[in-house]
Amino acid sequence: MPDADGDTQIHRGLQGVYFDRSAVCDIDGRAGELWYRGYSIHDLAEHSSFEEASYLLFHGDLPTSEELGRWRRELVGARTLPGAALDVVRAVRDAHPMEVLRTAVSALGASDPEVGDNSPEATLRKSVRLTSQVPLLVAAHHRLRNGLDPVESDPDLGHAANFLWALEGERPSEDAARLMDLDLILHAEHGSNASAFTARVVAGTDANLHAAVTAAVAALSGPAHGGAAENVMRMAQEIGAPENAAAYVKALRDERKPVMGFGHRVYRTEDPRARHMREGVKRLSEEKGQPQWYAILEAVVDAMRPYARLGVNVNVDFYAGVVYYLHGIPEDLFVPIFAVGRTPGWCVQVLEQYEHNILIRPLTVYSGPAPREYVPIEDR
Repeated sequence: MPDADGDTQIHRGLQGVYFDRSAVCDIDGRAGELWYRGYSIHDLAEHSSFEEASYLLFHGDLPTSEELGRWRRELVGARTLPGAALDVVRAVRDAHPMEVLRTAVSALGASDPEVGDNSPEATLRKSVRLTSQVPLLVAAHHRLRNGLDPVESDPDLGHAANFLWALEGERPSEDAARLMDLDLILHAEHGSNASAFTARVVAGTDANLHAAVTAAVAALSGPAHGGAAENVMRMAQEIGAPENAAAYVKALRDERKPVMGFGHRVYRTEDPRARHMREGVKRLSEEKGQPQWYAILEAVVDAMRPYARLGVNVNVDFYAGVVYYLHGIPEDLFVPIFAVGRTPGWCVQVLEQYEHNILIRPLTVYSGPAPREYVPIEDR
């Protein structure tokens, strides 16, 4: 919009502004499509694994069986936490999990031998470590604040299954592990969202990877970015039964309040990731003997259908929170789990930023007082 004198176009929130090129992620918000490196999220959700998807993000193409085996061994080999980072987690264990994670990622940087090396090779090695260490930090904090010791990683488990093992100290069922794996794939990358842009701004100053990811975690901690999943679960609990959903939605809409899990800054149709979580929630809710949560969510979707033509459609977080809840995961871990999935996306955005680095320095239009004379304090 033009400023007071009509000369400058302001794009608040940088909406609609392209600040760079990226070969990692493509989003068609009108058609409701998402691609990682040219591969549809639907194909990846149905056929891939988090390990394969993260390899794709970092290396630009799907791996061969041999390459995937090596990649998995790299990720498993990085499933360790420095003692200093664990000490930090213990010291701040009473804080919110996102505050703990932000502080602990920064502590990982202080312990990483390559922290100051921003070369592509070193940054990729650090990215592997962070991809494996972030879930361990989330799990270790959860156990420590509950008076439990962290558990040793199981090298025989995949990335998602090991995360659930590290959280709960029990081997997850195959279906539960697959649904968490799917959740991590769907959250792995999503273009220039607030946290990824924050990571690129920090990397643009030639700061190191750990600094950039620490800043990304801080950006994700804001409820306008990462808080939808836990809010959806609270909404489902307030509704209580499917037959209450229509009245609940009408009351919110009459008051012009948002319905949690609907609408997206990018998508004008249904979030393409949502359909995959929907089926997973249905299966997991039946497995856990709590089918009412899936029924409530679907009743909300039915009540919201009249608003779909306005671009207010279901997003991935609408179903994600129920997945976590059915695993017995407390609400304050919902956003940290988002971070577990998004870590490779942040790291690959930083790698891209370093490739042709430039300081990101947008402008603001001044709207304060006109130039005026300084008045000495005794004359005021």
